[in-house]
Amino acid sequence: MNIKAKAIRPFIGSKNFEISRNFYQDLGFEEVVLFHNMSLFTIGNFGFYLQNAYLKEWVDNTMVFMEVEDLDQFWKDLVVLNLPAKYEEVRTVPIQRMDWGSECFVHDPSGILWHFGVFAK
Repeated sequence: MNIKAKAIRPFIGSKNFEISRNFYQDLGFEEVVLFHNMSLFTIGNFGFYLQNAYLKEWVDNTMVFMEVEDLDQFWKDLVVLNLPAKYEEVRTVPIQRMDWGSECFVHDPSGILWHFGVFAK
């Protein structure tokens, strides 16, 4: 098979659609409203679909990894946003350094676990 992929866009759920929309905008994503119950959030050519849909088992088991150019700068910028103070359910975990690379974590308002990281060279 010869796949010539252009993008991959996961679908994620939200416990409270409006709160999640605000959270992702605050995190730096641009929103494109597609329907009353679904938006596309993008940074550059990368994106995901946020749905006004919540199944606890699904959301509690959703993880997304986003590779960033400079994790240390990403973390500094993230700390300045102080998202856990603004959003009750949001948690952040500082950078962890491992053999394969480094990552930090953000739990969104619904419980989606985001890994932001860089790979070792």
